[in-house]
Amino acid sequence: MDDSEIPSESLFDAPPMAEQERMVEAVLFASAEPVSVRDLETRMPHGCDAAEAVVRLRKRYEGRGVQIVRVGDAWAIRTAPDLGFLMQKETVETRKLSRAAIETLAIIAYHQPVTRAEIEEIRGVSVSRGTVDQLLEMEWIRFGRRKMTPGRPVTFVVTSEFLDHFGLESARDLPGLKELRAAGLLENRPPPGAMPAGEPDEDGETDAGQPELFED
Repeated sequence: MDDSEIPSESLFDAPPMAEQERMVEAVLFASAEPVSVRDLETRMPHGCDAAEAVVRLRKRYEGRGVQIVRVGDAWAIRTAPDLGFLMQKETVETRKLSRAAIETLAIIAYHQPVTRAEIEEIRGVSVSRGTVDQLLEMEWIRFGRRKMTPGRPVTFVVTSEFLDHFGLESARDLPGLKELRAAGLLENRPPPGAMPAGEPDEDGETDAGQPELFED
């Protein structure tokens, strides 16, 4: 049978699943950022099932030193959590967040999408521009859709970088204060009454004498 007799469909057959797994593995290994299934499909040959390849590859990596983890709607190769201590010499000290920044971040994470006015209502104090700018610069929050309310205020939501930093699949798996302190992102707050109500904190925000926003 000559080339003219070969069914045209064979030219578009997807590679074997084992080869698709190798492709996904190569892309995730080379990417500094998590990669979505849609992005994987655009890189892989026509007919490939990137979603299935990811599932199979994830199972293949179970119990290994690195794992295939989900970050929001994307996937990445990350060190197994129980081996994180081996990387301590390689880690860079993360800039610690102020009380105002951590409370603002927590409110955004737990209530997203949320407006500045709603953040201020929950905290009981005004939110300085510097606090929001810091979180935006760290790429832990971003602007969301505008609310369909008078004035069309902009909203804030957490980013995939925030989820990736804490090893979360989604905002439903948010850490509590203990995890944040363990990560060195939250300074110990002064005991109740140490800072008189009405005195500005380190971000220039005025504390209205509110109690702790979150409990351990």
